[in-house]
Formats: sequence, structure tokens, C-alpha cells
Amino acid sequence: MRIEIDASGWGLGVERIESPNQDERPAGCEVELAVIHAISLPPDQFGGPGVMQLFCNTLDPAEHPYYQEIAHLRVSAHFFVRRDGRLIQFVPTTHRAWHAGQSTWRGRSRCNDFSVGIELEGCDTQGFEERQYQVLCALLAGLARRHPIVSVMGHSEIAPGRKTDPGPLFRWANLELALAGSGLVRA
Repeated sequence: MRIEIDASGWGLGVERIESPNQDERPAGCEVELAVIHAISLPPDQFGGPGVMQLFCNTLDPAEHPYYQEIAHLRVSAHFFVRRDGRLIQFVPTTHRAWHAGQSTWRGRSRCNDFSVGIELEGCDTQGFEERQYQVLCALLAGLARRHPIVSVMGHSEIAPGRKTDPGPLFRWANLELALAGSGLVRA
């Protein structure tokens, strides 16, 4: 599998559902970091439309009790990898998605300014699917060909104490082996 990102920041052949929760990156800000997240809506349930609805501001608070707590949020990510490997893009990589919140990497705050956010459909209590790792590795390789990305981090690493994703069951070893020849590192 090979994923390419075009000059406008969209993945070629990748399903696109554009989120309104994006804006321009600050002038001169290059994409240097990929941030791995995990999300499931409702919590610990997979396959529904909740994540897409959240990222597009159409989440119905009456649909699930948890949605009442989060329906007001204005968040997004660049990419979402479903359990079956389906890849959806919400924000072009040339724009800032609202995925990292208060965060710091290598002494720099505001990681949204210089990162790409990749959400995996998952949670802290269940492992991820092999197909998700395959798509993630292909996506990271494509991103590294398009942008000067030097590092891949978990959301919990750039927002410690505030976030736990991608969670304790994410197999970083799977990712590190696949990234060995790409120039990307975990730091």
C-alpha cells in the first residue's frame, strides 16, 4: 500500500469529509510532527458515525449520554483510520487541524501549528487491528515524502497527564520497525 499527499495537502484516493474545524497554519510553520491519537464514539464502541459527526459539528447530544458532554467541542484531525483500515481525511495537511490542544514537543507549545493529527479508531482497553497499523505506516511514509516530518509521537507524550491516547495497548514496536528506513523517529 502506498499513500501520496498532493500539493494541496489531500491524500490521493483517500476518502474526504472536510471538517469546518481547521484554519491556516502560522506563516512559515512546517509540518514536523505526526501525532497519533485514539478515539471511539460512543466510548469503547466502534463502527458508528460519531467520530465523523464530532469532527463536522453534527453530533446529536440526544443520541448518547456521553455526547451531551462533548457535542459543543470544535475539534478535528487530519486523518481517521477505522478498525477495518478505511482511511478518511478531514483536513488538508497544509492546514491546521484542531487535534492536540494544550501540548508541547521539544520545548515548543501549540503542537497543532506544526503537526498532523492521525486518529485511530480505538480506546485504552482494546488493542488495535493489524490493518490499522498497515494503513498508519503507509500514511506516515506518504506524509514524510510530502512534509519535513521528523518525529512521530503519541498524544499522551505531547500532553502528559491530560491525555492517555493512543493508549497502553498501542504497539509502538510495530510502528518503529516500519519506520526504520523512513527517517522518522520517536522523540
